Amino acid sequence: MPLLDLQQVSYAFGRRQVLDKLSFQLQAGSIACLLGPSGCGKTTVLRCIAGFEAVSAGRIALNGALVSSAGLHLAAERRRIGMVFQDYALFPHLTVAANIGFGLHGGAAAARAARVAELLATVGLAGLGGQFPHELSGGQQQRVALARALAPRPRLLLLDEPFSNLDVDLRERLALEVRGILRAEGATAVMVTHDQHEAFAMADEIGVMHEGRIQQWDTPYNVYHRPDNRFVADFVGQGVFLPGAVLAGGRIQIELGVLPSHSLGAGAAPAGRRVCVLLRPDDVVHDDASALRAEVVAKAFRGAEFLYTLKLASGAQLLSLVPSHHNHAIGERIGIVLGVDHVVAFEQLAG
Repeated sequence: MPLLDLQQVSYAFGRRQVLDKLSFQLQAGSIACLLGPSGCGKTTVLRCIAGFEAVSAGRIALNGALVSSAGLHLAAERRRIGMVFQDYALFPHLTVAANIGFGLHGGAAAARAARVAELLATVGLAGLGGQFPHELSGGQQQRVALARALAPRPRLLLLDEPFSNLDVDLRERLALEVRGILRAEGATAVMVTHDQHEAFAMADEIGVMHEGRIQQWDTPYNVYHRPDNRFVADFVGQGVFLPGAVLAGGRIQIELGVLPSHSLGAGAAPAGRRVCVLLRPDDVVHDDASALRAEVVAKAFRGAEFLYTLKLASGAQLLSLVPSHHNHAIGERIGIVLGVDHVVAFEQLAG
């Protein structure tokens, strides 16, 4: 039985349909992420799960018990769900230890103090319990907010864009740290973000959202390498689409050569069908010895790598990640070969 089960959940704000028959399940101990652009409804999903909003249709169950439907709404405080907000929402007049222990009620004072001390150690803030939030860095405040949410041992933890207020360089590192903390606590969690790097660092499963629906619910690897549709392919990762034609046996002819048989998107397309093929930057490999050449039209230095934008003879462009000791000039023609392990193709859009 899944710990969290959403079935055909819909939610409307006035005339605007925010969630449209959205469904997914999450097993105990798993970490999931709802990933999507602003306005796709991902934060509304969290608010419905938490009990802050009532669904207009569908059902939400926790451990098999119904908590939300069109005719039932269990109050948020009765759901045993913890939440970490985007702005942390720490109490400025309370110490770090008092913030963490705020939601602990009942039981012996010594037990509450022990739980606070345990979480301070878990989140890497041992010895800082007597400080106040304004004395901490943003990353440390985020850890306090996480510890406070975990303190009562909720059966489910919800995280709403938890790293959006932090420096870009800190986000992915802290996401990995938070994942380790959740694993140490045995927590089940759902996070929402628009940042795919945070999602990849945190999640066991990712639900890519668009216009109030889950477009794909899958592992991070499959979402990147095996997207179910054009939206997922465009939103997750970088890449370009090249036109192609299906050959006998399911192979695909593109400007750069013939790709092996494919099983996604256009998998059932007959020979002769026009398709578009997704090429990621890691699918295009630099090779000085290759007879296949492309012109460098733009480059972005990324330390260990360059991200080159390359132009083919037809004028079509593609991206390639190249080790940065290969420092080619704009306008230079370089050798490339294809290293496509996952052929992703979709039927070509009309027009």
